[in-house]
Amino acid sequence: MQQEYSICFMCSVRCPIKVMVKNDDVQLIEGNPHAAGIEGSICPKGAAGVSLLHDEQRLKKPLIRTGPRGAGQWREASWEEALDYVAEKIKQIKDTYGGRSIAFTERAQLNSHISKTFMQAIGSPNYFTHDSCCKGSLNTAFRSLTGYADSSFGVDLERAKHVILYGRNYFESIELKAVKQLTRAMENGTKLTYIDPRVTVTATKADKYLMIRPGTDLALNYALMHVIIEEELYDKEFVDRWVSGFDELKKFVEPYTPAWAEQETGIPAAEIINLAREASAAKPSVIFHYGYRSSHYTNEIYVRRSLIILNALMGSIESPGGIFIKKSAKDIGKQPLHKLTEQDLPKVTEERCDGVGTAKFPTADPAHGVVQLLPQAILTEDPYPIKGLIVWRHDPMLSIPDYQTNKEALNKLDLLVVIDIHFSETAWMADVILPESIYLERGDSIQEVSGLKPSLFMRKPVVSPRYDTKPGWEIMKLLADRLGISKYFPYNSLEELWAYQLAGTGITPEDFAAKGFVTLCQEPVFWDRRDGLKFKTPSGKIELVSSLLEQNGLPSFPAYEPVKPPAEGTFRLLIGRNVAHTHVSTQNNPLLNELVSENLLWINNQAAAKLGIKDGQLVEVTSQRGKEAIRAFVTDLIHPEAVFMLHGFGRRVPTQTRCYNKGASDTMLQVNITDRVGGSPALQHVHVTVRPVA
Repeated sequence: MQQEYSICFMCSVRCPIKVMVKNDDVQLIEGNPHAAGIEGSICPKGAAGVSLLHDEQRLKKPLIRTGPRGAGQWREASWEEALDYVAEKIKQIKDTYGGRSIAFTERAQLNSHISKTFMQAIGSPNYFTHDSCCKGSLNTAFRSLTGYADSSFGVDLERAKHVILYGRNYFESIELKAVKQLTRAMENGTKLTYIDPRVTVTATKADKYLMIRPGTDLALNYALMHVIIEEELYDKEFVDRWVSGFDELKKFVEPYTPAWAEQETGIPAAEIINLAREASAAKPSVIFHYGYRSSHYTNEIYVRRSLIILNALMGSIESPGGIFIKKSAKDIGKQPLHKLTEQDLPKVTEERCDGVGTAKFPTADPAHGVVQLLPQAILTEDPYPIKGLIVWRHDPMLSIPDYQTNKEALNKLDLLVVIDIHFSETAWMADVILPESIYLERGDSIQEVSGLKPSLFMRKPVVSPRYDTKPGWEIMKLLADRLGISKYFPYNSLEELWAYQLAGTGITPEDFAAKGFVTLCQEPVFWDRRDGLKFKTPSGKIELVSSLLEQNGLPSFPAYEPVKPPAEGTFRLLIGRNVAHTHVSTQNNPLLNELVSENLLWINNQAAAKLGIKDGQLVEVTSQRGKEAIRAFVTDLIHPEAVFMLHGFGRRVPTQTRCYNKGASDTMLQVNITDRVGGSPALQHVHVTVRPVA
């Protein structure tokens, strides 16, 4: 038996792994024992990669649709025929409507520099990632305050003295290294405060849990700022040196007292005052966690800004035990990996179809776009038609709110191409499906991981492909060849792609053999907090009064708008994740489906009693967009104004037999409404009714 080092891809975290292989077959997957913070550990999703390799329900050959969209009628095709078909359709759309009428969406990945290059080379501005549906408003919040995107920041959990989490459910929606760091920290005395309308596993492990009214996080944070400023609990030296707009903030939060916030949030004023004081006592080794998925409400950017501002007041930015700016290879004087996007590519001057980066939508990030606006752009053809869509390891049908409208939009396309490893809901609508080899069967672009100790990690194939599949980087290259843009893809093999990336770094692929990664420095790098911080704002400081927002006519400190309780008999629908599944991609995995095969509707026991709903009973959940059937979980562990379900169930693709029609689809119930400043959808904006099914 031999061992190989690679990178997991059962979720987006990409933990380093060790794979045990015998006779070209995977026997066991473990965490990489050499990787600090992982040290051999693996989560359920990572371990279940073995069953993904052997899953008979994977995509096995290229498919071309033969019947109506969504009818499940396909014929197998050779790679040559399928790629020729796609390339010819793209040429036809370009000739008729221009390159701008092709859009591309993916879940951001190691090969995203290839996707971006492809789109620029065909002359389209319409490259999207899933980020807006996950953390677009967090991205905008960070850029508005620091000039950096959210991906440039990390949290130093292991050295923190107090961690405050707002629905960041670490111990269920698992990020393995962070969970281990937080666990060790708590064993050594770190205090954990958890705030959420629902009692999660993380809540049960916290020193203090505060149940908050859904949608009122901003009220809590304004009151915390009020106490911190009024009692002078902030880090005066850090604020004086690195924060602009403090006086404006001080004046703004004056009326937002803890007593006022108690009426809005349901959290006692004394608890708010106590939290402010306890956090201050731990500064600067304190983290007001800014969150991960930040797509809850229409004011999401201001919720995320308030959390980052609380860290700034604590002086916890670029402090051990606080939040830090991730250091790249370039930051420590090393040659970074080369990306295809660095080439002299054709200039694309067309505006994006979602209006991002224009006066219509000036503050969201055009590097990712706002993907939930894509169905609307397709349907309205405003500002121009979108006729072709390429989707790579993303499922817009289940990731974008309002399933029926998404379906209507995809039906209007002249071409829908999906690159994936299984039949997603979007793939079920496709004209052509190009099956990708799974992460155990393929290598990908080398990963540069920025952080306190920047490193390079390598995903390489550990077994041969089980079926007639190809790695995505090769699929994109073969399409480029057919479209006459192959000069922008200067590789013909994985080894040539790696050589392109590593040129000038002094590092070779052989350097990854011993551990699966190369560390670029030995000690953690923090910048000097007196004179060495490097914020990318016009002022060079953390801008509480944001030039990005103010120059676009948007307020830095909007007045709080009270959150009305749902009408009698209705509830705010909350959604979330758990340890067994990744978004919408693992519900059909043989092992993970055994762990969690369907979702349940959490409903408060008193509310359930009024409606005559019993635990385990089938109920009907109805919104203005649709209705779904699901079993009830009656409990006192959720706020009475809310109901909750796991994301990603209620699937409608019959070939995915294990998860077909199991549980309910949140996407079928949600309304597609967006935070027009930050860019995220308000996934928890919708109110629903619940009734027992006789």
